[in-house]
Amino acid sequence: MTEEVKIVCCSTRILAHKNALTSSEKDWKEILIRLEHKLPTVSEYTYLRDSVGWLKIDEQAAEIALSNSLFSVVALENNEIVGLGRIVGDGGIYYYIQDLIVHPRLQRQSIGKKLMDELMTYINANAKTGAFVGLMAAKGLERYYESFGFKARNQDAPGMYQVIE
Repeated sequence: MTEEVKIVCCSTRILAHKNALTSSEKDWKEILIRLEHKLPTVSEYTYLRDSVGWLKIDEQAAEIALSNSLFSVVALENNEIVGLGRIVGDGGIYYYIQDLIVHPRLQRQSIGKKLMDELMTYINANAKTGAFVGLMAAKGLERYYESFGFKARNQDAPGMYQVIE
């Protein structure tokens, strides 16, 4: 499935000797972002992870992980990846939003929301009553995910994780 989404964003000109730009000093432009339900390549995946400062991963492990995804949607600008949403899980009881990445250059332009909308559409179409949908939110993004119906875990039931070195 391919969907074209027009997103208006601000491209600022660099002005010498100014610390702040007024709205009249900004160039507004419309960019075209295309969403496709497909897996990213390993190089696209590692490129996006690197762009947001996530841990480096083994490329063979990334290939295995991507191939075991339940669902994936990519955001493309001029056929270049700028965002990714990915769901993993068992396809029955457990679904995890494993990746939601937007390149820093295009963050805060509604691309993440469009990707999340696609992920939630998949979950709502496939998850049965009683299914658990989880994610690990970065600090400060709790309210963002609450807008999609997620709730923080209680303090008496904290999540845990481990990274293999």
